[in-house]
Amino acid sequence: MTFWTASAFGLVIAYLLGSTPTGYLAGKLLGGIDIREHGSRSTGATNVLRTLGKWPALAVLITDVLKGVAAIVVARWFCPWLPLALSSTPPTALELQVWVPWTVCLAGVAVLFGHGRSIWLNFTGGKSAATGLGVLLAMSWPVGLGAAAVFGVVLAMTRIVSLGSILAALTAIVLVCGFEHPMPYRLLVIAGGIYVIVRHRANIERLLARTEPRLGQHSPDAKAEVQV
Repeated sequence: MTFWTASAFGLVIAYLLGSTPTGYLAGKLLGGIDIREHGSRSTGATNVLRTLGKWPALAVLITDVLKGVAAIVVARWFCPWLPLALSSTPPTALELQVWVPWTVCLAGVAVLFGHGRSIWLNFTGGKSAATGLGVLLAMSWPVGLGAAAVFGVVLAMTRIVSLGSILAALTAIVLVCGFEHPMPYRLLVIAGGIYVIVRHRANIERLLARTEPRLGQHSPDAKAEVQV
């Protein structure tokens, strides 16, 4: 019972971590503005870059990645530790081996959902690419590094953030299925990758129409820039 209580608490923490609106807070603290009223009106690092500059954008990007890392750390270590420390009948090692991957999976879903549907921003938010990268790095660093490498190469070649995010999500799905991972991890990466891609559906339409703006390029459509 203590394990499931700890797991539920971990999911709440994961959602709240994801919900932390770093781009919005950067606008308020560094510029005294509501970033949703400027540029693309998004709270992602791309709009922070245009509105506040490269260093605030980098800080937002890193923080969003760390949100994903923290959610997995809590699920992987805190949730098993608490019942072992407090319960008179703690779960066995076999039970932890079976159930902890599922707790990690659900925490990953919670932090991604929190980033995209923040309780502090009336259940709106970013597209979860950066937070998803943090989840990958904490859960399986080879998959995370592979996805990050693809994102970096695509961004360097095309300067289109959305294309890099979409291809990185697809890369993560391929890698997690190609390497040996627990089934819950595979399900999380597949579901999370699809979620990130679906959140980019408007960007996909513009990519097909060849109207997607490049990094640093202004678009006639105020909503055309990418949330990260």
